[in-house]
Amino acid sequence: MSDVKNILLVGVGGQGIILASKILSEGLISAGYDVKMSEVHGMAQRGGSVTTQVRFGKKVYSPIIGKGQADIIVSFEKMESLRWMEYLKLGGKVVVNDYEIPSAPILAGGVKYPQNVIETLQEKAETTVFKAADIAKELGNIKTMNVVMVGALVKAMGLEEVNWENVVRENVKEALADINIEALKKGIEQVK
Repeated sequence: MSDVKNILLVGVGGQGIILASKILSEGLISAGYDVKMSEVHGMAQRGGSVTTQVRFGKKVYSPIIGKGQADIIVSFEKMESLRWMEYLKLGGKVVVNDYEIPSAPILAGGVKYPQNVIETLQEKAETTVFKAADIAKELGNIKTMNVVMVGALVKAMGLEEVNWENVVRENVKEALADINIEALKKGIEQVK
């Protein structure tokens, strides 16, 4: 049995998923793990789907997560979690931001935003749901939503031993370090 853990982060362009993956990867490297990361931007600059795959363990040979292999899916936009569920392994977890960003076909009126997304996720896997955008707004900067999601992931994966505050401080502008560290803490609080 492999000691490698697989994390799939999914969302929409502009949500800060790449920065979240960078923070996650650098934190895991600082803890002594071998880490591989892969990212797919798609039509990110137009609000399209964005995914990153982070794999870590004693020795990781590939950055790619196959279908049915993700230990956890962290979804920055709730519809994206449904799109990627086939990658979650049996017994895997989902951490989802209860947040909607309508895709281009939805905005054009061609299709409707799916109903009951959260309920569908909860039927398929152990799911933690919270409103990261609301938390980020309460902190005073909606752009910290991605770091709120990192905090939730850290707690869900039991990775609190890493000095995440230092990692966040090293990866964001100095003027935004304190608010992002608060976002990290708020995210950790969301997972029981």
